[in-house]
Parts: sequence; C-alpha cells; structure tokens
Amino acid sequence: MKSPLSYGHISPEEVARYAEEGLRLRRQFKRGGTLVGVMRARDLKNRRTLSPTTLKRMKSFFARHEVDKRGKDFGNPTRPSNGLIAWFLWGGDPGKKWADAICAQMKIEKK
Repeated sequence: MKSPLSYGHISPEEVARYAEEGLRLRRQFKRGGTLVGVMRARDLKNRRTLSPTTLKRMKSFFARHEVDKRGKDFGNPTRPSNGLIAWFLWGGDPGKKWADAICAQMKIEKK
C-alpha cells in the first residue's frame, strides 16, 4: 500500500497567491519566466494536484535560480527583474519551502 506522500499534492494558499502575482507581473511587464513557468504558475494558482515528479522539478528550479535573488531589481516592486517574476511563477519563497519539505519527506519515505 502506498503512503500518502506517494500521491499528488495541492499547493498551499500562500504558494497559489505568489504564482498568481507572478502571472500578473508577467502580463504587466510582458517578460519574465518561460512557458513552463507560466504552466506551473497556472497549476499552483488553481491549486491543481501536483505529482511528486513535478515537486522535484520545483525543487530543482529553485536550486538553480536561487542566484537570481542577487540580481538587479529582484526586490523592486515597480520594476521587478525577470528573475523575480520567474521566482514568483514557481510559487516564490513559500513555493521553495513547500517543495523542499515535500521532497525531504519523499526521500525519507523512499528509505
């Protein structure tokens, strides 16, 4: 029998809000993120069930893009960097925390 962690996961509300803001910023500034990021943001915003594989991809995205936080205008609300927009599309800091936690649980479950 599979444990609950083997099934899909629904994003927390805070993660959904960040993804929605990422979509808003992308529309407003007409830049930031990729089509994959947009698809991920839509899934997060709509609180669709995400597979363990998708959560691993989220963890990987955040690991690769942590460096974007040091970029110019990352925290500028009037002129956000492309990196900030992409970061939000994937759920922002709450998305990173959530993906990291689920992936850690899956690693424990696998043992």
